[in-house]
Amino acid sequence: MKKKPLIILSGPTAVGKTALSVDLAAQIKGEIISADSMQVYRRMNIGTAKIKEEETGGIPHYLIDILEPEQPFSIVAFRNAAWDAMNLIYRNGHIPILTGGTGFYIQSVLYDIDFNDAADNPAVRRELEEEMKKAGPENMHEKLSEVDPASAEVIHPNNKKRVIRALEFYRTTGKRISEHNEEQHEKESPYDFRYFVLTMERASLYRRIEMRVDQMMEDGLVEEVKMLRDEGCTPDMTSMQGLGYREIYSYLNGESTWEDAVLAIKEDTRHFAKRQLTWFRREKETIWIKMEDYDFDRKKILKKILSDCEGLKEWENAGK
Repeated sequence: MKKKPLIILSGPTAVGKTALSVDLAAQIKGEIISADSMQVYRRMNIGTAKIKEEETGGIPHYLIDILEPEQPFSIVAFRNAAWDAMNLIYRNGHIPILTGGTGFYIQSVLYDIDFNDAADNPAVRRELEEEMKKAGPENMHEKLSEVDPASAEVIHPNNKKRVIRALEFYRTTGKRISEHNEEQHEKESPYDFRYFVLTMERASLYRRIEMRVDQMMEDGLVEEVKMLRDEGCTPDMTSMQGLGYREIYSYLNGESTWEDAVLAIKEDTRHFAKRQLTWFRREKETIWIKMEDYDFDRKKILKKILSDCEGLKEWENAGK
């Protein structure tokens, strides 16, 4: 049975994935699925750099604005929702384009990751949650570094949920969750895929990150977070773990100055981009596109991507 096509357009934050994905979708009659853990939340637009309606070019986008900020979201929920969207896109006779920077989310779809056999131990999880409250995220992240350095390298200390999950897995099974994920990663993908990773020199990327953060502040990120706080959103919610939101929340609570909050967002975003690149370097069968090699010209980059997707275009043109 012929594998169905899938295009992945990924890379670190602020590298330019969104605009390029729309250009690509328009060329191949594709439809876009967001692989972003925060863009699922309604009214969280500025801090997530969510695409505006007028920027979509009429291309259908999925997994954007599907949850309220107080609702939790998990890797399993993402994978299942992404599969539903892909099935709809295939029925439309089009090609799904999975676009975003959350590498684990992408991997869960690409390799049909099985989460059912992953250790689930509510008692251990509750113990770890209590430890987190007492010791704080930095200390718990240090504990993770001691038992599973590979996971600690790609999980931010403030991502309490994933830190706890990795420690829960280790304490329950005696095995690192990074090893479990690697085993799942060795599975053959059920898709005929092209996995593109956009990148650029670190100095250029960091300048783009700083410019994006400054623009977010001008666009009203403080007002956006204040609105969410006034609605009842609290720092322990999954939605409030997103970059920018936790720092501004602290500022609004008088725990930092505005200047320190902005600097913290920039620093945290740079660190996040570094972890993203670390993740993508571990992925197999990726096609890296260094944007300097194409003079940062979207048309040249698009031409390169289209040339690598010729086989997939045949599938779409056949209307299968």
